[in-house]
Amino acid sequence: MRAVRLSVVTAAATAAALTAVTGCAEKSDGKGDGAVQVVAKDDSCEVSKKKLPAGHIELAVQNKGSKVTEVYVLFPDDRIVAERENIGPGTKATITAEIKAGSYEIACKPGMKGHGIRQKIEVSGGKAAKRSPEMDKAVAAYRTYVQAQADETLPKVKVFTDAVAAGDIEAAKKAYANSRIGWERTEPVAESFGDIDPKVDVRADGLEDGQKWTGWHRLEKALWQDKKLGAEEKALAPVLYKDLADWQKRVGTADITPTSMANGAKELLDEVATGKVTGEEERYSHTDLVDFKANVEGAEQSYQLLKPIASKNDAALTATLDKRFAELNKLLDKYRANPSSYDFTSYEKVGKADRKELSDAVNALAEPLSKLAAAVTK
Repeated sequence: MRAVRLSVVTAAATAAALTAVTGCAEKSDGKGDGAVQVVAKDDSCEVSKKKLPAGHIELAVQNKGSKVTEVYVLFPDDRIVAERENIGPGTKATITAEIKAGSYEIACKPGMKGHGIRQKIEVSGGKAAKRSPEMDKAVAAYRTYVQAQADETLPKVKVFTDAVAAGDIEAAKKAYANSRIGWERTEPVAESFGDIDPKVDVRADGLEDGQKWTGWHRLEKALWQDKKLGAEEKALAPVLYKDLADWQKRVGTADITPTSMANGAKELLDEVATGKVTGEEERYSHTDLVDFKANVEGAEQSYQLLKPIASKNDAALTATLDKRFAELNKLLDKYRANPSSYDFTSYEKVGKADRKELSDAVNALAEPLSKLAAAVTK
């Protein structure tokens, strides 16, 4: 999940539901000769291999601890190469990633908090992962898509931040959800942009020790809960715009790979399941369905660009994904005025049974989506 981290309590409460996503998706024991076995416990992170060849790697993760955990492959500067979150106690997960020669760390985060328990690994070899022309085409097209979303987002953010800076609460409320759509669509690769995500999209319960709360959700709270825009909030408006302008510039150099596209799409569906469906993401504005739809669009864009590759290797998987995306999109259409608008029902008006229906549809999509990276790299 991007910078929006679940609290330990929330993670424990949703672990059973997420087992359907992370557990059922990982039927293989991942014990092939090339797999790196990662055993995550509450107080340790055991890694079977610490020297690996460059190319596509597979991590076979087992959570033998009592807490929901996350496992990351990290660059030395903490940028994320690959990740899998919300791995419940007693469950397994498989991570497929493309990795170049260099020094990295594998981090386990019991309770999904803090710096994590880390193991250094070395990846050697002059050859990067072998890519087909179709893979390069998918990455190039996705980068173009992300750049377009960033370019279109900045003017919308300016409308929002100008309203905040002017102290115009109603205008800021009106512009808030619209300013987030492009960002939410590109979240499959949000971790590729370094420290932008925790600056612009973190919730109060996702803050690390000593981290100042900035970004959309800090202003969301001021608008809907505090119902006031003081000097501090007005000063945060240009900071948000500046951070997102930085994001716009980083798209061209972000490390995007076919596996990061596939893994990011799956992780984004997990975030929808644990943040949007629960109503925690937009807890003050209740505009969760706007984020929800944008997330699904972003995940689907990644999938559609990778589909020509995946369909050659696993036609049954892509047929299932086509069906599941269509079902979820049809369900979301129930909550907006017309199929081309982002005028969604306030999430506080979505009842418990309807939320469960949305959750079931997300989980039904997330399970086969977890297999996309492996299908792309066969």
